[in-house]
Amino acid sequence: MEIKPFFDPDTWTLTYLVHEEGVGVVIDSVLDFDPASGRTATRSVDEVSRYVEAHGLELPWVLDTHAHADHISAMQVLKERHGAKTVIGDGIQGVQETFKKIFHLGDEFAPDGSQFDILMKGGESLQAGPLVIEALHTPGHTKACLTYKIGDALFVGDVLFQPDYGTARCDFPGGDAETLYDSITKLYRELPGETRLFTCHDYL
Repeated sequence: MEIKPFFDPDTWTLTYLVHEEGVGVVIDSVLDFDPASGRTATRSVDEVSRYVEAHGLELPWVLDTHAHADHISAMQVLKERHGAKTVIGDGIQGVQETFKKIFHLGDEFAPDGSQFDILMKGGESLQAGPLVIEALHTPGHTKACLTYKIGDALFVGDVLFQPDYGTARCDFPGGDAETLYDSITKLYRELPGETRLFTCHDYL
C-alpha cells in the first residue's frame, strides 16, 4: 500500500491518495478558492489527477472526512474526471440542516446528504481493489466527522492535528469538546500503538 500526500500551502491542507495494485482512493481533496474574486480553480486537484493518470490508477471512491470550513472540497471534480463516487459520513445531514438555516439556503436545498453518492456510518466499510476502507465515527469537530482506517493507517481529518497544534476547534455548529475528547480517546485505546496517523492539516 502506497500513501501519496499532496500539500496545499494556501489552506495548509493535506490530501492523500492511497493506492495498491492499480486501485486508489483520494481523501480530503482541495478545490482552490480566491476570496477576493470569488473564483475557484483546480490547481491543487490537478496535481492529484496527474498522479492518477501517470500511474494508471482506477479511482472508485473519493472521500471527505467531514464538511470542511477552511477549504472547498474537490470531490465533484474528481468524480467528473475519474468516475469516482463521493463518500462522506452520514452525519452530514445534521450539518446540512444547521447550515441551511444559517445561510438561508431555501426549500430547494435538501439537507438529506443526497449531494453525495455514499453516506457512511461508523463500522461500515468499502472495498477498493485490495484496499479495505473502514469508517470510524469520530464526531466532536463536527457531527459528520469520520476517520478512515486503511490497513495500519488512520486518516483522521481534523480530529487530530500535528503534535505542535493538538486538536481541531469545537465551536462550529454541532461541535463539542467532550465528544471530541471521547473520539480521540477511542482511537488511542482501541487501536494498536503502531497505527499510523495522517492528519488533514499541517500548520506552520
